[in-house]
Amino acid sequence: MKAKYIVGIIIIIAFAVWGVSSFMATTIRYVSLQDVPTSAGTIQVMGKIDFNAVVFDTDSSRLVFEITDLEHPENGRRLKIIYSGIVPGNFEQATSVVAKGRYQNGALMADQILVKCPSKYQGLDGGA
Repeated sequence: MKAKYIVGIIIIIAFAVWGVSSFMATTIRYVSLQDVPTSAGTIQVMGKIDFNAVVFDTDSSRLVFEITDLEHPENGRRLKIIYSGIVPGNFEQATSVVAKGRYQNGALMADQILVKCPSKYQGLDGGA
């Protein structure tokens, strides 16, 4: 009987370790612009789009743009975002963007872009 309990406990512990490691591998954390270069794995970063630095190559469906720090725009931090895919329909009206991807060679290679737009439900005077 004791051998069965020991084997059962070992199996439960193995599944618990596997479950926690799988969960940790799939988590995506928010990172500030200053922490991006030291971050490993998939990260997400939020920033304001610099529309003067937006380039879209229609042949390769590649969108390249830069974002600036939302919380501290005066610090001058910028991050180049490279995204391959269809440009979100409301990208031009965006107030900010969240980019998810991996940092490589001085740029964030984004797998996904989430666009933050002003609410279409705001009043005409700009109030809520």
